[in-house]
This record gives sequence, C-alpha cells and structure tokens, in this order.
Amino acid sequence: MKIFKTIIIYFILISWASANTIYNLIKIPNLEIYSLNSPTGIKYLKPYKAFQVGIRNNNVSCFDVKDGNIDKIFPLIDKNFKKYDESFLKKINLKYVVLCENLSVAGIGAAGVPNYLMKTLILDINFEKEYFERVLHHEIFHIINDNFKELFEEKEWISFNNRDFKYAECSTCSDKLGLSLFEKTNGFLTEYSMTTPSEDMAEIYSFMMTDKKLLKNVINKDSILENKVSYLKKKLMLVDENLKF
Repeated sequence: MKIFKTIIIYFILISWASANTIYNLIKIPNLEIYSLNSPTGIKYLKPYKAFQVGIRNNNVSCFDVKDGNIDKIFPLIDKNFKKYDESFLKKINLKYVVLCENLSVAGIGAAGVPNYLMKTLILDINFEKEYFERVLHHEIFHIINDNFKELFEEKEWISFNNRDFKYAECSTCSDKLGLSLFEKTNGFLTEYSMTTPSEDMAEIYSFMMTDKKLLKNVINKDSILENKVSYLKKKLMLVDENLKF
C-alpha cells in the first residue's frame, strides 16, 4: 500500500514539475504534454483545466479537452504540420501548439491565436471541420508575417486592389467573417479576406497550402489574385527557398 501511494505521489510531482516548466517557457498555465514525437519538432500541449491569458485582462481563454477528442483530429493536424520541415518552423519561431476547445479572444470565438514571441500557436480543435486545414495554415502565415514584417509590405499589397476598395481598421472591426470561397472573387477569395491586408494574405496562403488546383483555376480568371499570389510566393521564398506550396 505504501509503495502504491509513493508511485501516485511520484507521478503527481512529475506532472506538477512538467506543468511549471511549460508555464516558464510560454507563460500559459494549466498545460500538460499531449505529444512530443513529431518529426517537425513541434511540441503539442493541452490544458488539464481552463486557462485565461493575455496582456490585458486575460483576454484569451480556452477550455480543457479530453485526449479522445484530440485523438480524432490529431492525424489531420499532424499531416498539415508535416508540410513544414523543422528548420522552417525554427525560422518562423514556432515550437509549441496548444490544443484546446472553445477558444476565444475578448469574448469572440477564434480558430487560433498565434504568439511568435512565445513560439506558440493555440488552436481550437472544434473549429468548423470544413475550414480546419485552411485555418492551420492561415494561423501559421500570421506567425510568418509577425517574424518577417519587413517582407510583407501592406501598402504594396493594397495597391493590388481596385482603388475604391478599403480594408477595415482591424479584423474584429468588421462583420465580414465568411470563410467560403467566393463564386466571383474580384481580388478576394473569401469574405474574411476583405477585413485587413494581413488577413487577406493569410487567407490566400491557406489556399496555397491546401488546394493548389482550385487556387490555380481561380487566379486564371482574376488578375488581382494572380498578382497577390505571385507577390506572396516571391516573399515566402525570401523566408525559405525550400518551402513547398
């Protein structure tokens, strides 16, 4: 009986030490390891209870998730992250992926929250399955952009659009939330891509990484999008000439 109690205490102490180590690395509480075995070098974490973090008023919140729920979606997550090699992920400063449910920012539901300073991407595993793969790459682009701001010049990007078009002040300052592909693109793939230049770039990048054939068909009919795709490819090659899209 004493041996059994000792074993339990040992595992509690190990878990506690691991949780504290994770917090010291990325400043997100209540996390434990889900998987450390990815060839990409990504460390997958999950909350064992809900957490709130953020510079102002703990504005990012997320809930814990059962391993069984992660197991269902993890092969899809892993497959998409394997499109990037370890050296590229190091270049863009991404090392930790937190898998949780009901992710929100300032009370607004979110698919993902990237933080390149902490080398972390938080993902809501319950986000709409139709768009889930695209969302992964959309958020990865934000990390790329945050690390290489000097490459992705917004004024140049804006010049590709029709002169009478204006983006919103911020992505949350707009009610344009749709992620479905437009039937008539006119320079934009989705409604959400019309919110800000960075969201526009991220939306196009998400198609570049998940549906090249569809994107090729679209840009053949849309010179604005053709220019945008060409611009992104050129800039991404400056980040890593071995990146495949």
